[in-house]
Amino acid sequence: MKYMLLIYHDEQAFSRLTEEERQEMYKGYRELRDGLTTDGKFITGSQLQPTSTASSVRVRNGRAITIDGPFAETKEQLGGYFLIEVETASEANTIAARIPSAETGTVEVRALA
Repeated sequence: MKYMLLIYHDEQAFSRLTEEERQEMYKGYRELRDGLTTDGKFITGSQLQPTSTASSVRVRNGRAITIDGPFAETKEQLGGYFLIEVETASEANTIAARIPSAETGTVEVRALA
């Protein structure tokens, strides 16, 4: 089954990391991705640009309305994702716990329909 691991973190806290701290986090991501790829479990993943570059679109009464920024103001923002393929939800949760940002943010695990 395929699972989307949605990685949420506090953008302001992330921006305060030193370059060395950021590179250490990226190293953890690379190692996890490489291991999952070797095991045939990694499909794709990417870091997202900051929410300051985002827009949200709603259609009301047949009219598209575009606004700057994410849909909701929250403490944590969607910062990236992993798409994986594993046998069980438990395995997906175990992998989510290995994502470096899980130590300071949240990883939401959702099965694809």
